[in-house]
Amino acid sequence: MKIVKVTYTTKAGYADQNKENIAAVMSALRELGSPGVNYNVCLCPDEKTFIHTAFFTADEGQKILFDLPAFKHFLEQLKASEPESPPKQELLSLVGSSVNIFD
Repeated sequence: MKIVKVTYTTKAGYADQNKENIAAVMSALRELGSPGVNYNVCLCPDEKTFIHTAFFTADEGQKILFDLPAFKHFLEQLKASEPESPPKQELLSLVGSSVNIFD
């Protein structure tokens, strides 16, 4: 299993557009049935810092996400928006979960 966490801060005026772009990614993943991908995005209390956490059963799951047109659009738009704090990626290891991540 591979777990990736990405954190960044948008400009305040871009946060709503970013949420719409994220919703499009989630919709596309649901349409695919999200095979091997468990993808979550949270918004911090400042209403402009986003935390993405993606769990992949294998590298193929990450490729599925990265190949989605909606995800490519999300990334292009985020980069063009010139975030206050650029995306920072961290690789994580799962210690435990209260649910089966891949039902």
